[in-house]
Amino acid sequence: MIDLKGIQLEPDEKEMLQHPLVGGVILFSRNYESVEQVSELIEKIHNVKSPHLLVGVDHEGGRVQRFRAGFTVLPPPAKLGEQYQQDKKQAKQMAETCGWLMAIELRAVGVDFSFAPVLDIERGISDVIGDRAFGHDPETVSDLAVSYIRGMQKAGMGATGKHFPGHGAVKADSHVACPVDERSFEDIYAYDIVPFARLIRNGLAGIMPAHVIYAAVDKYPAGFSRFWLNEVLRNRLEFQGVIFSDDLSMEGASVAGDVVDRARAALNAGCDMALVCNNPDAAAKVLDKLGELDNPVSHVRLARMHGRHFVNRQQLLKQKQWQQAVAMIDDLAAGDNMQLDV
Repeated sequence: MIDLKGIQLEPDEKEMLQHPLVGGVILFSRNYESVEQVSELIEKIHNVKSPHLLVGVDHEGGRVQRFRAGFTVLPPPAKLGEQYQQDKKQAKQMAETCGWLMAIELRAVGVDFSFAPVLDIERGISDVIGDRAFGHDPETVSDLAVSYIRGMQKAGMGATGKHFPGHGAVKADSHVACPVDERSFEDIYAYDIVPFARLIRNGLAGIMPAHVIYAAVDKYPAGFSRFWLNEVLRNRLEFQGVIFSDDLSMEGASVAGDVVDRARAALNAGCDMALVCNNPDAAAKVLDKLGELDNPVSHVRLARMHGRHFVNRQQLLKQKQWQQAVAMIDDLAAGDNMQLDV
């Protein structure tokens, strides 16, 4: 999965997307100008291949919402966690509404899936996670996330939980450093993995592992670890969905070597799709040097990430369900208009 430079699909980018190793495109804020523009861009991406390339985006709400003008401003997940402490039933209803609204608006411009929700547990340690997490304990995160992905599923979108097995207990930001978590496997499994296990039982379609080294468990970051991806995720938790690597251009991935080594290590460890973002030269190098890959099981898993149900945007905006959802979310999201490109 690679990215694009701007708001249009350039000829050289179209040629790159036709490469047999490319299976998807991730969009960022730089790729968005308007609803009409991004709809046209996504249609062109989808038309490059058949079956069409997957189109994904980080659209969690709060600090991480790539598309703004023309989209409902979504609250950070922590707002739902605050509501959960006051009224669990209402908070879960709002979480389902948030998941549905996020997904249905993206489906209305052709996006297949969002890399959401965050399943990390906020411990007051990690600034890069912070209010992107639903809460401070496994029960809060699990309950709200189950409702959230139910809303996504109703909109025809599969959910991708991140950052397995948990990024909330390290201070360092894996975008610019290589975080190390010294806790024991037992502590991580009994606490941080709880939301992932619960979501897997509720139909979680995808998972993104963390660029974090859990030093008491394995010398490799989770996204390059056969132990975490195969032994724990596939065997113990019986996860049958897609494993996406986190962005291989991040500093947290640097321990695996150059970008080609990183892609190879991620795929060999158990990832179904490797992401190379914000570095066109690196993406081109991976496509040139990685070699042929053909994993039929990964193909089947990835096919399930295609968005379901055609959504006509003009009809959506007239629906009472959409109007009620926007009204419910507006107050919750008030004041949260920050953009953080992570």
